[in-house]
Amino acid sequence: MTSVDRTPKPSFTKSLFLGQVQSELVMPYPLMTDGERAKVDAAVASAREFLTETYDPWKAEREGWVGDDTIRELGERKLTGLFVDEKYGGLGLSQSGYCRVMEEFGRVDASLSVVMGVHQSIGTKPLFLYGTDEQKERWLPDLAAGRKLAAFVLTEPNVGSDAYNLETWAERQFDGSWLLNGEKRWIGNGDKDVLTVFARSDLGHVALIVEKGMDGLETGPRFDTLGLRANHLQRVRFTNVRVPAENLLGEPGDGFRIAMNTLNNGRMSMGTSISGGMKRFLELALEHTTTRRQFDREIIDFELVEDKLAWMEQSIYGLESTSYLTTGMVDAGTSDFSLESAMTKVVASDVGWYALNRAFQVHGGTAFMNDHPLAKALRDFRIFPIFEGSNDVMRAYVALNGLKALSEDLPDVASLRINDPLKAVGVLAPYVSGRINRRIRPDKLRGAHPAFARQVNSLSDQTTRLRDRAEAALRKHGKRVQERQLIQKRLADAASGIYAQAAVIGRASAVFERDGADASGAEKTVAMNFLKRTERQVGRALRSLEVNDDRFVAQIGRTVREDGGYGFRL
Repeated sequence: MTSVDRTPKPSFTKSLFLGQVQSELVMPYPLMTDGERAKVDAAVASAREFLTETYDPWKAEREGWVGDDTIRELGERKLTGLFVDEKYGGLGLSQSGYCRVMEEFGRVDASLSVVMGVHQSIGTKPLFLYGTDEQKERWLPDLAAGRKLAAFVLTEPNVGSDAYNLETWAERQFDGSWLLNGEKRWIGNGDKDVLTVFARSDLGHVALIVEKGMDGLETGPRFDTLGLRANHLQRVRFTNVRVPAENLLGEPGDGFRIAMNTLNNGRMSMGTSISGGMKRFLELALEHTTTRRQFDREIIDFELVEDKLAWMEQSIYGLESTSYLTTGMVDAGTSDFSLESAMTKVVASDVGWYALNRAFQVHGGTAFMNDHPLAKALRDFRIFPIFEGSNDVMRAYVALNGLKALSEDLPDVASLRINDPLKAVGVLAPYVSGRINRRIRPDKLRGAHPAFARQVNSLSDQTTRLRDRAEAALRKHGKRVQERQLIQKRLADAASGIYAQAAVIGRASAVFERDGADASGAEKTVAMNFLKRTERQVGRALRSLEVNDDRFVAQIGRTVREDGGYGFRL
């Protein structure tokens, strides 16, 4: 990437809640160097060749698995070890490079992108990040070559979003080994080879490598899912499974941190995989609307059709800009990117679903046929707002982390009493009432092209308003703000929108600097309109923190609960 400064850097999004715009974290926009781009382009070309000429997503869906032959060929092309060091047989790509290749899988088949994402983004990643040299030498070569597949084993029958309170138990033995008991569910690649399993113990949470064939390990039966039918989603049971001491990742007590940091990394590739899918939806929509004629004209000529395609184009541009800003920040050494990763995942899974529906709509009844690629996508994409952190939980996570950072910055507000809002989704301590009469004036986003002067000023104003509204929520609700999820949603959506605008301003500025603003006219139009649209969305989110119908929503919700459903008769 263009940035070479490896000094650990704080979170850009947390600074927004403080009313600060830390330009140095996001500007200049991280573009690939020529050397890395050549390497990534070669991997993209290899992936695209196989996916378009050999791989058959319909066959994979019929047979219920992407195919061992597919895994073998991807391994031979080194596409199963994209970020793994070359000395272990991988390609050694950066986070941005890895996510760019994952975009190709998302363009062709969501099932295959999930299989590859589970294997690499969250299955192999814990070993890559936390394994000892001996552990890496033992497992990474087979995983990078596709001879073995990895799984991330966290979710349980009674534990989903509340990942801290696992029920699977690991008991340390006198010889240092661990005796593992418990049950997991909804585990992608759960019947495969190398399972990173998370459990609780007397010494805290642990991350253990469990291998296929260990005594007491059972998998199945496989879940019968609505979509992603070529992905093995399994039950996994542990009955006195003895895990050797050398299979422990990190130290006892590190397990929860390893799990959360792994998911932070994994969410970024979901964003780019979904953007790949969205590009395919747009291609299908364009093909259909320029060949389908009604009322003696191509249907793309109708404004309501054109509007949908324009929305998709702008949304892809915004998501792509946000995704690769986040990956670029990671490559540049940003140490705290958890909020940016969470927001990227939320936006990707939301706009991906909306884009799919728009593409589906312009196809009319054609897409409703079961053998249409958009019908398959409709089944496959619905899980993404739930996968790797429910969007509702992710919004709460973003907002409560931002509020925690703000509370620590206020002299008369005690800080949150927790270290990680995911453990309890936030507990705010009481504070002294009364508003500090001051106006935060954040620095403007530095390094933007002059064409974005108005947008830079607007971003600064939005940041000020986010800080004001977040402080007002703290002062009004105190520790009860942990229960005010509608407030959390609005704060998170506003922060996400501001971050997306910074990403688009940065990306377009870098392109203008490289190619010239006049040569980038079409891109300028897309960028400007995305910024206008997102500015309006942020404005609505911030205004609704002051003027809303929340009390009526709560009242109606109680009525539904008391009546046991719809309670009115005509």
